[in-house]
Amino acid sequence: MNKRRTKIVATLGPASSSPEKIEQLLLAGLDVARLNFSHGTADEHRERVRMLREISSKLGRHTAIMGDLQGPKIRIARFRDTQVTLEKGQAFTLSNAHDPNDGNERIVGIDYPSLVQDCHPGDELLLDDGRVVLLVDSVDEHAVHTTVVVGGPLSNNKGINRRGGGISAPSLTEKDHEDIRLAAELECDYVAVSFPRSGSDIDAARKLVRAAGSEAWIIAKIERAEAVADDDALDSLIQASDGVMVARGDLGVEVGDARLVGIQKRIIQHARHQNKLVITATQMMESMIASPLPTRAEVSDVANAVLDYTDAVMLSGETASGRYPVEAVAAMARIAQGAEQEHITTLSRHRVGQTFQRCDETIAMASMYAANHFRGVKAIISLTESGNTPLIMSRIRSGVPIYCFTPHPTTQRRVAMFRGVYPVPFDPKAYEPADVSDEAIALLKKSGVVHEGDWVILTKGDSYHSTGGTNTMKIIKVE
Repeated sequence: MNKRRTKIVATLGPASSSPEKIEQLLLAGLDVARLNFSHGTADEHRERVRMLREISSKLGRHTAIMGDLQGPKIRIARFRDTQVTLEKGQAFTLSNAHDPNDGNERIVGIDYPSLVQDCHPGDELLLDDGRVVLLVDSVDEHAVHTTVVVGGPLSNNKGINRRGGGISAPSLTEKDHEDIRLAAELECDYVAVSFPRSGSDIDAARKLVRAAGSEAWIIAKIERAEAVADDDALDSLIQASDGVMVARGDLGVEVGDARLVGIQKRIIQHARHQNKLVITATQMMESMIASPLPTRAEVSDVANAVLDYTDAVMLSGETASGRYPVEAVAAMARIAQGAEQEHITTLSRHRVGQTFQRCDETIAMASMYAANHFRGVKAIISLTESGNTPLIMSRIRSGVPIYCFTPHPTTQRRVAMFRGVYPVPFDPKAYEPADVSDEAIALLKKSGVVHEGDWVILTKGDSYHSTGGTNTMKIIKVE
């Protein structure tokens, strides 16, 4: 069977913190490990990274690590008895003056004082991912007074969203600043920013990540209604980041379930058009937290994201705290490979009729056109420093695998997230310039990827020291 092209991001947590489990996850198909900084201590994250790097090295794998910042999750405080049940039609108050540990079925504290400025009569507030819905009646200096529209159980520290977005909390909290320093210490390859409103939030995060001494790529989690209000808002976030995550939990609550699928497709399309990565996330295999098999709906969900050409699909609670973490990764891998058998995943009209801005972009696009149209091409070799050329290549639908030949461990790990791209450790400076192409092809021949008589496309730059220097494409017959 062909190599799986869509990559799998899986969250490490209590259910996946032993060396045995981490090894099983890698063998089942994990490409990128997510550290969820909303949960767990710094020492727990350090230990997971240590085990992951050790086991990846033993297996000869290049596994990327993504640190996911908690961001300004706006939450209620705590109840006297942990949980209350709200009835439809009753009054319920959210107060920043109430004792944070003494909530009851009439009133609860909030951990975000500015909620009273952000709310107006007639607004709908959604608690616990929309399971409880409140209609705002009035607002005073310290409290938001509401009527329960959809009742049900409500427990401690549940999140608050406003229908249509518009809650003004800053994107980066003090905890996020600490976690950025931790991500730098752990040499995370990616840092995901929660609840960004605009490109300036991503720019601020990038400055902090660089100041901490990290070169991690920045992923914008798209989860506010404002971020998808129009194409300009979406494009400014995509442009400022290195990639985006379709974070369907909070986004679905703010925009409503009915619009979520169309918005997901638009985000994937816009990200790929701008040569950026895209991850599809949240509840992809949710039933597998408690069941060894996915539902048909979950199979369709994962397959649809694959057919839309997402770079990666993501597991959260399924692998962090579920009963079947390895089975969830294996199921996701199986579904992705099944969807990739469809002819549509190799047909591309990407940017046909458009001009390109850069030399490396032009070479990347020309290579993919050649690979898709010249029969007999079995592999693409990209000699690269940063991984940028294979990233641009992988924006185009194709069944031809792209091999990222690079001497840099950071680039080898980074490209583990790119759709249809596979890292190969290779230092062109170790060979005479005239022999580099032959040595690269010999590596693929040795591993059984290509055989005598196959064609290979190879891209490189005149210099092996500079980023963005790819200016050469060769079509070579394997001797």
